[in-house]
Amino acid sequence: MARSAATLAPGAARCRRKFLRVFPAGFRDATYVEWEREYKWETHQRWQQALGRAEFRKLLRGREFTEAAARAVRVEQGSRHSMIFSFEKMALRDAVKSTDGATAFAEGLYRFLHGTASIERRFEHWVEVVSALPRRQTRVLTWPLVTVFGFIAQPDVHIFLKPMVTRAAARAWGFDFHYQSRPSWQGYASLLQLASQVRHDLRDLRPRDMIDIQSFLWVQGSEEYAE
Repeated sequence: MARSAATLAPGAARCRRKFLRVFPAGFRDATYVEWEREYKWETHQRWQQALGRAEFRKLLRGREFTEAAARAVRVEQGSRHSMIFSFEKMALRDAVKSTDGATAFAEGLYRFLHGTASIERRFEHWVEVVSALPRRQTRVLTWPLVTVFGFIAQPDVHIFLKPMVTRAAARAWGFDFHYQSRPSWQGYASLLQLASQVRHDLRDLRPRDMIDIQSFLWVQGSEEYAE
């Protein structure tokens, strides 16, 4: 059944109206696709070509850990709109320069994306892997670094977290987001709950995946779209 702003909670209704003022045709709006969706989807497609599951597994079996890590970095940083900050890019490049760092990163990322454990266990292990990566001056363990690769690789499952913007969006929506500065399953699970609620309440606008949900939240919390 179609939803209207009148049937939503006040915060959610305001967020919906704001999004539709910017993009009147919603998630099929041509400007929305150009500004918010297209480059993220293109990054996902590049990931599928460079590190789809079969290719990723092949690289690991061949012990080509450095190549696997390098491909992951190239895919994210090759976007015309990189989703992580420059200091995070530098920290990541430094972390996977050594063989040990590249090996830990590649094996940990594959396990996170394609492992058989629960999503909770896989996310917790991934946080541990990122936390233990070699570092020089800048810390590697940030929410954007922890969440960007899942979002790129599996936008049907994972979502990307920019802390300030997402927290602002959650407040605008009226959602009690259990954010902690250190990445944790509790924080990520809360974000997934927010994404699920937004997707359900906007189902008449037919969001396709987490790219649409993340973009909707970005419009709510980013200064780019301040009213």
